[in-house]
Amino acid sequence: MFDIHLGIPEMKALWDDLKSKHDAGAATKEEDKLYNLMGKAMRHISLNPRHPGLQTHEIKPLSDRYGMKVWQSYLENNTPKAGRIYWIYGPAQGDITIIGLEPHPEDSKSNAYRKITLSRMEEDLPKA
Repeated sequence: MFDIHLGIPEMKALWDDLKSKHDAGAATKEEDKLYNLMGKAMRHISLNPRHPGLQTHEIKPLSDRYGMKVWQSYLENNTPKAGRIYWIYGPAQGDITIIGLEPHPEDSKSNAYRKITLSRMEEDLPKA
């Protein structure tokens, strides 16, 4: 089982916002759907990053750009422009950090992954 961390600042801010709205009953239908899909994906990734429903695979253009293996997992299947969650192993052994959430880049042949910007791990932040 892996401990899940959220990339700083984007992924942590997104999750905190979705969770607070969900808990307060103030989330829109779309926010509630995203909260549930992200939660389910993070549970599956925590238990088994290779869970068949996740369709996990490395995204080589992002791995090359960020200098570490970047993995993509599905939030849902058989849905046009279904969301993809991006993650890396670390910062410590037994950890996984969620560093991105994007719709599936349909135009992968035209370097769609260049448009994706990923969050940082907590250890990447400057020390005070």
